[in-house]
Amino acid sequence: MSHNHQKKMAVINDFCGFGRCSLAVSLPIISAMKVQCCPLPTSVFSNHTGFESFYCTDFTDHMSAYAAEWKKLNLRFHGILTGFLGSPEQIGIVKDFLTHFKTEETITVIDPVMGDYGKLYSTYSPILAAKMRDLVPFADILTPNLTEACILTETPYDPNLSEKRLEELCQELNAMGPKKIVISGLERGEDLENFIYEEGKAPIILREHKVGPCRSGTGDVFSSMIAADAVNGTEFGESVRKASAFIAKVLRRALELDLPKTDGLCFEEFLTEL
Repeated sequence: MSHNHQKKMAVINDFCGFGRCSLAVSLPIISAMKVQCCPLPTSVFSNHTGFESFYCTDFTDHMSAYAAEWKKLNLRFHGILTGFLGSPEQIGIVKDFLTHFKTEETITVIDPVMGDYGKLYSTYSPILAAKMRDLVPFADILTPNLTEACILTETPYDPNLSEKRLEELCQELNAMGPKKIVISGLERGEDLENFIYEEGKAPIILREHKVGPCRSGTGDVFSSMIAADAVNGTEFGESVRKASAFIAKVLRRALELDLPKTDGLCFEEFLTEL
């Protein structure tokens, strides 16, 4: 009996019990967009690292055996989404996963979660960041922020890059493999921009007014929506518009509810709209 009659997506990321990020975001959002979400955890957190304390169990030693069971089931994925990875070993495991499961029919979205504001996250090392480049050739869609785009292309970080330089940055990333790239969360005064690049097309800039403080899991909501839309055949630029508008709406609601920024996006309020 085949298990491959329904659209499904493998999502490789950590699982976080509280704080609305990673797999805890991807599972409901991708499911609401009518794609079966199949999580492969990289680690398990009680709550994310933005809190003062947290419990964590590393899942690295289990990931290959976990994926091996999917091979036995002959699972085929319409999409694969990767998020935060915690070690060079995990990147090697994900590379093996992509080599086996990615087909011509599989849309792969790589969210190269590494840092922000010109710096690597505290859990990231330069060696780990360099290894992330190994996954870029597998990507059909790449969703870095500006810091991550600069790291991947070995470009000095500059928060005020011109449109021309952003396009050149995307062209360098495009030459590494992905045909569709969105550099997300570019700060422009009171606004945020997404720079959308598609091979063979003129770039598009989408601007949304900045709503409140930066919140955990925003990038996970964004990449999950982009990935599910891609599997469902939504045009790339329209998908970015949809995700940006949805996030802005949820951020406004989070302010109304006076939620701590560590608690992430209250996307449940609007989940049925997806």
